[in-house]
Amino acid sequence: MQFIITDGWGARSRAIHLSGARLVLAMCAASVVLMLVAAVLYHWVILKGARERWPVVGTVVRFVVQDEFEQRDRFMRENLDAMARRLGEIQAKMVQLEALGDRVSGLAGVNPNDLKVADARGGALVRGGSLTVEELQATLNDLEQLTGERTDLLTVMESRLFDQRVKKMMQPTQHPLNSGQAGSNFGWRIDPFTGQKALHTGLDFQADTGTSIYAAAGGVVVASEHHFAYGNMIEIDHGNDLITRYAHASKLLVKKGDLVKRGQQVALVGTTGRSTGPHLHFEVLVQGVPQDPQKFLAAGRNAQPLKPPAVAARTAVAQPAAQQQVASVTMRAGR
Repeated sequence: MQFIITDGWGARSRAIHLSGARLVLAMCAASVVLMLVAAVLYHWVILKGARERWPVVGTVVRFVVQDEFEQRDRFMRENLDAMARRLGEIQAKMVQLEALGDRVSGLAGVNPNDLKVADARGGALVRGGSLTVEELQATLNDLEQLTGERTDLLTVMESRLFDQRVKKMMQPTQHPLNSGQAGSNFGWRIDPFTGQKALHTGLDFQADTGTSIYAAAGGVVVASEHHFAYGNMIEIDHGNDLITRYAHASKLLVKKGDLVKRGQQVALVGTTGRSTGPHLHFEVLVQGVPQDPQKFLAAGRNAQPLKPPAVAARTAVAQPAAQQQVASVTMRAGR
């Protein structure tokens, strides 16, 4: 492309030759200059019109500002809605955490109100900047993770404490009579019928006929029958090869297969079977081997954990020399 430039008199002229590349560069430069001039003019007009409140310019400015505020408000509402949902989820977890804490405290024998103390905080004030949305969101994430971890921990603790409580409730540590004098203890004695040395496999409690007999622990009734030696007899299986026997009753109040609770009335004191007078003959058997019931009852009074059944079965019989004879005399011994 060729441009010819002449003065007004035509005395002088000048020719400018533009190739394709030069023409493109010139057009680009002109476009940039025009955009800069337009931007400067627009900015100047908008600012001057906004300051001097020109009618048209003021309307445009108000529209732009209003649209910007609406976008900002929409963004804030969306973020607030999201954080409100997160706070609702965290609140639900906190309610669950408080309920778990109350149940765990109850299982542990602690009053929940004793644990609810005011949070004491203090210290010098060192001001910092305001929380940003990102920092607030990170704080909520940390709080949600912490509540989840505490919930899982308390759930495990509740399960363990519940298992321990069930095991404790299944151990025969409650006294089978509310009142009554102690008779013959567990161990070797002179038999009141034969006058010979014999093993007494339980504890005798003297009481009036008709006195209530209570289950020493929860379990299932596996025998409710009359026995030639024990008379009217009840056996309760407490699990883990642990059985209690209540003999010489005048009346049986439960039948085989019944589920009984700890402290439930199961029979009435009597003098049936091989007996010299009204009393309760109380036995504890571990893996079929009679144990000293006094150890279990003492453990209940002292609130001390009992030995595992496997250990108790090896150590509870009074005299080691009699262990081989115990199984054979279990069903024959009585008062």
